[in-house]
Amino acid sequence: MKGNSCIFGNGYKLTCQKLNWNLNPETLAQKSLETNQGILSDRGALVIKTGEFTGRSPKDKFIVNDYITEKTVDWNEINQPISPRHYDVLFHDMLDYAKDKELYAQDVYACADQRYKLNVRLIAQFPWSSQFAHNMFHNLKENELSSFAPEWMILCLPDFKANADQHGTRQHNFTIVNFAEKVVLIGGSAYTGEIKKSIFSVLNYTLPLHHDILPMHCSSNVGENGDTAVFFGLSGTGKTTLSTEANRKLIGDDEHGWSDQGVFNFEGGCYAKCIDLTAEKEPEIFNAIKPGAILENIGFKENSNTPDFSNTDITQNTRVSYPIHHIDNIMKPSVGGNPKNIFFLTCDAFGVLPPISRLNTNQAMYYFLLGYTAKVAGTELGVKEPQMTFSSCFGAPFLPLKPSYYTKMLGEKMEKHNTNVWLVNTGWNGGSYGVGSRIKLPYTRAMIQAVFNETLEHASFTQDAFFGLDIPETCEGVPSEILNPQNTWADKKAYAETAQKLLLAFDENFKANHVAEQVELNM
Repeated sequence: MKGNSCIFGNGYKLTCQKLNWNLNPETLAQKSLETNQGILSDRGALVIKTGEFTGRSPKDKFIVNDYITEKTVDWNEINQPISPRHYDVLFHDMLDYAKDKELYAQDVYACADQRYKLNVRLIAQFPWSSQFAHNMFHNLKENELSSFAPEWMILCLPDFKANADQHGTRQHNFTIVNFAEKVVLIGGSAYTGEIKKSIFSVLNYTLPLHHDILPMHCSSNVGENGDTAVFFGLSGTGKTTLSTEANRKLIGDDEHGWSDQGVFNFEGGCYAKCIDLTAEKEPEIFNAIKPGAILENIGFKENSNTPDFSNTDITQNTRVSYPIHHIDNIMKPSVGGNPKNIFFLTCDAFGVLPPISRLNTNQAMYYFLLGYTAKVAGTELGVKEPQMTFSSCFGAPFLPLKPSYYTKMLGEKMEKHNTNVWLVNTGWNGGSYGVGSRIKLPYTRAMIQAVFNETLEHASFTQDAFFGLDIPETCEGVPSEILNPQNTWADKKAYAETAQKLLLAFDENFKANHVAEQVELNM
């Protein structure tokens, strides 16, 4: 039986009033109920509130600037440095804070491919944080826990608040990654996504540098013939929806690695958005909400414990965490072969990108660096027209290395494994948002299915006049007139002006952020 102390990799000893080791989800949920930190929904899922923060706080994420990271990390407004001295002061203050607390230890690992298994130990203040780790990472068998040796440690104390002047943080909340000590410190925020994304950031650093593995912020599935597909996309582009297919098995919905042997899931669970969730729209996610799942920041229907997924009183970023086995149609283990097809999903609210187009290697690297989508007018206060959003490699907040490092790997792996890349617009055509219409989901599904059954790969293509993209002339189940967006606009002059506007934005973003990388990539 392990005691009430724990040694971190740097030799520091954490001692607390009581340290609960590797409790199962049922016991952890009961602990949350007993301490009034949660309630049960009518489907048996634990419902908790994360308090002040209902999402990640990227401006409060830091990496310790030391002999390992000084010359390798791409220091910028996302990868902010913090000194080893500030880190040490903060860590010792957190250890002092923990002395009279009851804490929860959870031993888990990341990476479904056992060759790259990363052992992680979470020490958490709240039982539902420990349950979240049990859901989101891979679990060990009972006989494996006694010999478990953590490679990385996470100390998560949401009620501990930093002093910015003393600790070198921006404000009272923080996530700090120390690659030399292999420790993550989380404080001031109870949002559970900080736990999972901190390890994603660790893997985004270590796997490319040490194992030649491309880490990917994507979903992935496998067809009946064993063909693996990968879906990149920012929020709202349809990444989860389009990767969920009845005739294809899910590898994972968010974080993966691409080695020479194929694709593997980093996680052992899913962390899905719940806003406007219904059994009809997302049956897999809806049915995964059962005992063992954790619902975050949701509202309830009046005088009941039935979740109201349309309620945004707390946040629009309502979430559910559940182990991947809550979904029936999954790969076991969560690995697949080298991807045959990759989809870049973008919600183009300007309505000028084709619904689907085939990319060559240079185009794929270009759009990967851009990571483009658009915010829709009316979704945020003050947004009067569509607003462009760019996130390099479709995951800029989690990339410790230069975007060009990951982009070069993508191009090399595409060439080596003869992988097709498709740009899919899940946004508008026939006009911009407010004038045109959203591309119908059945049409998008039909286009993706045409890729899977290889009819699109062998179709006749024509080149778009503005973006130079290869557009199929026909696709089964899709009206031919919508495949070339220029044909769907009544006002051809307006189309040309809007396309030029988007091209100019692409060019400006590229010049501002990626010109030096372009030379490095020889694009």
